[in-house]
Amino acid sequence: MARIIAVLRALATVEGRNARSMGSFTANNFFLVALLLLFLGDPQAFVSLTVIIGVVLFLPLSADPLRRVPKDRLAVWPLSGTERRLLRLLSPWFNPVTWLLAALAIWRSVTLGLWVLVAGFFAIGFVAPSLPFGAGHGLWRRVPHIPGPLDQLLRKNLRQALSTLDFYCGLVLSAGALGARLAGQLFPEALLPMTILVMLAISTQPQSLFGLDSEGGMTRYRLLPVRGWRVLAAKDLAFLLTALLLTSPLRPLAGLAAALMLLALGHSTSVNRRREQVRWRFSEGSGFGAGMFRAAATIAAAASAADLGPLILLPCAAACAGSVWWCGRGLERPPRA
Repeated sequence: MARIIAVLRALATVEGRNARSMGSFTANNFFLVALLLLFLGDPQAFVSLTVIIGVVLFLPLSADPLRRVPKDRLAVWPLSGTERRLLRLLSPWFNPVTWLLAALAIWRSVTLGLWVLVAGFFAIGFVAPSLPFGAGHGLWRRVPHIPGPLDQLLRKNLRQALSTLDFYCGLVLSAGALGARLAGQLFPEALLPMTILVMLAISTQPQSLFGLDSEGGMTRYRLLPVRGWRVLAAKDLAFLLTALLLTSPLRPLAGLAAALMLLALGHSTSVNRRREQVRWRFSEGSGFGAGMFRAAATIAAAASAADLGPLILLPCAAACAGSVWWCGRGLERPPRA
């Protein structure tokens, strides 16, 4: 029993760190915009946006605690078959969603249908990473090749963009808008506001383009026989592709303008003040003021594209290209001691 207790203590420590990392959404621009709406006297909008964040957080929160232990290490633990079965039964209780399901089960106001729905989402989050096509089995390594010398860089950057919760927050909004549009429930006047919401959901990513790259990865960038601006441009192209994918059911031109402006504003922070990020978490921004400034830039660029048409892309693209050239030089300099 002492061995089981030791393992459970280790799982409790790991789950505690995991729960703390979930708090990264509080520094995400999307949540900061929700807070601003609350301060401006619109609690309904605040609740709506935070519910979307909660839905996106639900699946990684539901993950199996034992999945955080490397398979080879789990295999060599000196545990008997009975101890391993006991560990399998006890480990899910280190997941906070398990306690939520237990509380809902005894709460008389909760209907059976709601409980089954929540339990179904929990089961998906618990089991999906173990499936052959799950994230833990290299799902995003199947990103198709992109013609050109930066093929591998682009594929890696796309995999990184698809392993942040920002993208899935935007995907929930985009898919909901697409469904409403196909059902004839989304008025044309709502396309631009929904496009802005989608872009706000992913607006923190350009501030942390290198957040998922380790220190070793940053060193490899400097050793590559590729100019810094091209490395940065490969990051930009991955973000632009995801932005176009998410806004394609809405106003892709407005989304593209907003994406270019966000990249132009985010390069300096990404290169000079790199903050480490965690996969399957929300990206963290650089503060409330910076987040609000970028949110205003997102709204302005998207609204200008809706009013002026494709011409607005020229200054946005010029600002992005100038920022890529200027900030790309920082990737060619050796790191400060």
